[in-house]
Amino acid sequence: MTSQMQTAYFATGCFWGAERRFWQLTGVISTSVGYMGGSKSEPTYEEVCTGKTAHAEIVEVIFDPTQISYQRLLAEFWVMHDPTSLNQQGGDIGTQYRSAIFTTTELQMHEALLTRDAYQSELNKNAMPQIVSEILPAAGIKYWPAEEYHQKYLAKNPNGYDCHSSTGVAFPMELIGS
Repeated sequence: MTSQMQTAYFATGCFWGAERRFWQLTGVISTSVGYMGGSKSEPTYEEVCTGKTAHAEIVEVIFDPTQISYQRLLAEFWVMHDPTSLNQQGGDIGTQYRSAIFTTTELQMHEALLTRDAYQSELNKNAMPQIVSEILPAAGIKYWPAEEYHQKYLAKNPNGYDCHSSTGVAFPMELIGS
């Protein structure tokens, strides 16, 4: 009996480093990078970088929920970037670098909101700002795969730009499953 694979979508700024963080997790079957949340069909990287399409750089994560929980993916999401930074991660500035989660089920939406609140509580203990991440249903929002040279970019370019900042605050892992 094979398990039912699930899909998750995360925007954490530049998608290169985020994709590597996700592909290294046991239970993640595949990853790809692309664009979501914008107004143009089949956007190119150059178009997305202008900010005029309103797309975010996204990592699509296909995972086996019997090996890794969506909550575990969310825990990774919250700490791999700074979710309190609006439209910017480190030196990467623009709406394409915003923090966002596009959920594919009602349960994912519920868990995304729960983990956001749990992480905000940890941030509050450290006098950090409010989380500004968008959490939206993926229904009706098309995922456009990015150009081939962006796919698994850091596998092709091991010394490439990872591009991630962080709050430095750990996620309260005791709140989630594996």
